[in-house]
Amino acid sequence: MTDDDPFAVLGVAVTATTREIEREAQKLLAMLALGVGDAGTYPSAAGPRPRTADAVRAAAAQLRDPRQRLLAELTAGAQPTPPPPTAVEPARGWPDALRRTGWGPR
Repeated sequence: MTDDDPFAVLGVAVTATTREIEREAQKLLAMLALGVGDAGTYPSAAGPRPRTADAVRAAAAQLRDPRQRLLAELTAGAQPTPPPPTAVEPARGWPDALRRTGWGPR
């Protein structure tokens, strides 16, 4: 599986029980198989991501393992860290482009 938050892939809270996780995984697998609803995507820190049956299975398996679940709980909802600002001047005509996109000084 990728670095994606397994709780986000399954659409469950970090406090979800094992039973709730398994139930949601089965529901999502059925919805994906039938192409029903908006099961094909999920929100993530990096924006909407495609949800596949393999991703659902991998997320559920990750949350079944106590050690992997603990790590997932600790990193759940973590935002990607932008690179540090550089001393390079922005291109002409774009003096505040970096600031507007969240990459420059605030």
